[in-house]
Amino acid sequence: MFYYLSKIFWLVADPIDLTAILLAVGLLALLLGWRRLGATLSTAALALLLLATWTTFGALLLRPLEDRFARPDPAPADIAGIVVLGGGFEGAVNLARGGYELNDSGDRMVEAGILALRYPQAKLVVSGGQGSLIVDAEGDADRAPRLLTALDVAPERLVLENRSRNTYENAVFSRDMVKPQPGQKWLLVTSAFHMPRSMALFRKAGFDVVAWPADYKTLGTERPGLTRDNQLDSLRNASIGIREWIGLVAYWLAGRIDSPFPAP
Repeated sequence: MFYYLSKIFWLVADPIDLTAILLAVGLLALLLGWRRLGATLSTAALALLLLATWTTFGALLLRPLEDRFARPDPAPADIAGIVVLGGGFEGAVNLARGGYELNDSGDRMVEAGILALRYPQAKLVVSGGQGSLIVDAEGDADRAPRLLTALDVAPERLVLENRSRNTYENAVFSRDMVKPQPGQKWLLVTSAFHMPRSMALFRKAGFDVVAWPADYKTLGTERPGLTRDNQLDSLRNASIGIREWIGLVAYWLAGRIDSPFPAP
């Protein structure tokens, strides 16, 4: 139920969808003669679009998330395995065309491949099934072997968890598959903005992992004001930031994590 509610809620809460909804309802209100309501909703839609597109709003949402967990320095000398979370592949495109097309979070998979070569004895867990309610797509764990073996990662090192639909299931299903032992060191690879929620969920599941963030979206120096970034990137950052903060609060309220802003 939590999975379905989160997907349905985000269809309304996403800045692009919310802008369209506000604008559509505002225009309808104007047509019905409710001028004040129509003007208010249309103005709110325009303000939201301008805020998300032309300012550093999105980057400022992402910065504290991306800065929360840093990579260990120095890196561990020896590890038992690497867990990389799905979300880096264009699932629908790959299902239709084959190959291993990466999306904006594809750095997760690239970083996992690099780590697999750095630690040649470590297992590599790819955790990610088909998590879309609408689009018919291919899960990351189903597509990852083609990319990773092309990067010279031996197939017998791969552990493919293709049932999970969200981060909570990533943690639980990965733990159940690899059964980590006390004293073992596992690296967790995901986007930097997603690391606080991921670490909290893996801890809650009893899977002790070390954060290895990748796929940074911000410079770390942004200040309030007009964006210097591409407007589409700014809009995307705002969408990601709003979604991640809502996800943190929702998981906390549901008791799935212990804090709305997990700490190292």
